[in-house]
Amino acid sequence: MDQDQKKSAAAEAALAYVEVGDVVGVGTGTTVNHFIDFLGRAKGRIDGAVASSEASAERLSRLGIRLLDLNHLADVPLYVDGADEATSAGYLIKGGGGALTREKIVASASRKFVCVMDNSKLVKMLGAFPLPVEVIPMARSLVGRRLVAYGGLPEFREGFESDNGNVVLDARNLPLSNPHEMEKKINNIPGVVENGIFAERRADILLISGENGVECLET
Repeated sequence: MDQDQKKSAAAEAALAYVEVGDVVGVGTGTTVNHFIDFLGRAKGRIDGAVASSEASAERLSRLGIRLLDLNHLADVPLYVDGADEATSAGYLIKGGGGALTREKIVASASRKFVCVMDNSKLVKMLGAFPLPVEVIPMARSLVGRRLVAYGGLPEFREGFESDNGNVVLDARNLPLSNPHEMEKKINNIPGVVENGIFAERRADILLISGENGVECLET
């Protein structure tokens, strides 16, 4: 089974968590694209979807899935998204595609967060994948200096603009043994919109696809 097949298997397994009448929060990325395609076949079961990015919104619309505004909802019963890294406790690094802020908003509004992934994304401790930090453009240098002070090596993501009109710094080498603490610490830097550590709102369920099928870890 190649990596794309693993992603597809994990995405298909997430359909089991979609209940009749749900509004489904939908993340962003290659694994989630498989989920969107599967969701399109089951669109008659749901009331609609909340997208975490313009790219996912466009894909959902093409499949005839009704898009809903999060501001008009009390909460989201289910959120399905991928991860760049995940621990067995459900802590994640996300944002390789740059949609981390909207992803975290929808995840925080959800009652259940299901993370779909292939087994290459499962790690003992976060940090091998560079941490994306969304930043207001005028604060790029300030935030970069603060990340260096925290032990990181930030790199400006050239030629990229988030759906919110901001830039992204990708920081390597940050100490992430306490992801809760670092998530809060980075978000307290003036000019930071959001960072890609998902610890305060971690995943409730990990669906991890490997050679022997899909493993479910409840966190």
